[in-house]
Amino acid sequence: MRRQLAAFVASGAFIASSGTPMAHHSFAMFDQENPIELEGTVQEFKYTSPHSYLLLEVKGPDGSTTVWNLEGRAPSLMARDGWTSGTLQPGDEIILTIQPLRSGAPGGSWNTSIPKFKDGRPLRVTP
Repeated sequence: MRRQLAAFVASGAFIASSGTPMAHHSFAMFDQENPIELEGTVQEFKYTSPHSYLLLEVKGPDGSTTVWNLEGRAPSLMARDGWTSGTLQPGDEIILTIQPLRSGAPGGSWNTSIPKFKDGRPLRVTP
């Protein structure tokens, strides 16, 4: 009986605690069904844990600019592909596909995209 109770309590504790880490990794805020392509100028590349961030200045059809806040992969994963904090520099002109925020705010995820330079060269870095 004690073993069953201990197993029940342990199972309950595991289930109750598993929601927090999984919530952190939710992609529900991103519209994965309708990716969009952005072309813009790197304002800042933040190579920080747990996710990298890219601030990309994008010109609209009317000539106005909007800064998009884009979430990327973890630096530990990017480092395996040869990325460093200096891979993207302010002023770099790039093109990338993102999963935009469902809210319509200028932001999204570029976890699955390999940026290209404006001239079409892929920004693929290898160790």
